[in-house]
Amino acid sequence: MAKVSSVYTCTACGAVHKKWAGQCDACGEWNTIVEEAPLSAAPGGALKGRKGRGMALTDLASTEVEPPRQGSGLAELDRVLGGGLVRASATLIGGDPGIGKSTLLLQAAASFAAQGVDVVYISGEEATAQIRLRAARLGLEDAPVRLAAETDLRAILTTLDETRPALAIVDSIQTMWLDTVESAPGSVSQVRAAAHELVSFAKRRGVAVMLVGHVTKEGQIAGPRVVEHMVDTVVYFEGERGHQFRILRSVKNRFGPAGEIGVFEMTGAGLAEVPNPSALFLGERDAPAPGSVVFAGLEGTRPVLVEIQALVAPSPLSQPRRAVIGWDGGRLSMILAVLEARVGISFQGLDVYLNVAGGLRISEPAADLAVAAALLSAREDAPIPPHSVLFGELSLSGALRPVAQAENRLKEARKLGFTSAIVAAGCKTGDGAGLALQEMPDLARFVGEVFGAA
Repeated sequence: MAKVSSVYTCTACGAVHKKWAGQCDACGEWNTIVEEAPLSAAPGGALKGRKGRGMALTDLASTEVEPPRQGSGLAELDRVLGGGLVRASATLIGGDPGIGKSTLLLQAAASFAAQGVDVVYISGEEATAQIRLRAARLGLEDAPVRLAAETDLRAILTTLDETRPALAIVDSIQTMWLDTVESAPGSVSQVRAAAHELVSFAKRRGVAVMLVGHVTKEGQIAGPRVVEHMVDTVVYFEGERGHQFRILRSVKNRFGPAGEIGVFEMTGAGLAEVPNPSALFLGERDAPAPGSVVFAGLEGTRPVLVEIQALVAPSPLSQPRRAVIGWDGGRLSMILAVLEARVGISFQGLDVYLNVAGGLRISEPAADLAVAAALLSAREDAPIPPHSVLFGELSLSGALRPVAQAENRLKEARKLGFTSAIVAAGCKTGDGAGLALQEMPDLARFVGEVFGAA
């Protein structure tokens, strides 16, 4: 029988190597490769001489009771969680430094505690005195939240096992360390082991656990991606430092829809909920402005109206600028190419700047028509009617494709006072929500009817 050899894993990036080396080929870090014995390396094999317990099997026709949820009192947070916090669940919250993760969780902890939920807040980054100062600034000093400042995971789990709270908040997972893992806190091995222990504790004891995770410069949660697979819900707290609003976005949720967003506004008294984010993202639109278009978007199940702004100017450079904020730069290049190839409108020798107002980032292709309209409006110095919304996906042939939930988008526009909409032909608009609709089959028809050119 062939001998099972050890494997060598990089504690910085998790890459697996066949032999030890001073530098990891994957991430370039030095002295981060450690030896790990595989499970099958146990004497006689991993399962020889051992018998596991039997499993209870069921079928697809069986019905399960939906897990009960505990509302936080923060409607925007409950929306993102799928209706509230589920018992014995594990939630991972990531975000840039200083974006407001600790503030959000402290407010959530106080709100849960005010409803009779036993909450323990454990910080590995701040002393309890610092947490009390933040609570005083937020007016939460009387909230019945129990605090602790600790990084030793063994001590944390022992305390939680003895007190059995309903909710445990750990800020942050990168500061936790386990004495059985021979690496520094924050390393891949420590983060993976700490997350496994906390998630296992949550499932075993029925305690809901919320973990804070730092993010890398690419915007991903630092540490191994396996942590995101371990937990039930992954939430990102996003926002621009120059804007007052913050977006709480779920990217994974085993107990509700993924992609939901909650909108908060950063104020001097903490984070305030924004029940109508469309009104926040739209500025004054009484006077028409070239290059400004309103897009009726969709974030999760919530329709959101945002303003897309474009600026086109002659370029003094041999290679014109293409600057994008809040949208995909590659998709902008595609739309510029389609405009030139299918409609004959060129942007050569012109600088193009595109911005999603308010700092929101849009990823859905339904914004193609609104972006094309903003570019054409800026180039021709011809404003789009200020009380119109646009949406539709643009194909490489120049055709406009329908998008999902068009009726909900139109209802949101109607609620905010818009009177007309320009949409891709084939959208299921229902009765149009009382708006005057213009359905466009392709980009050439849109350019001809809106800008008077074919």
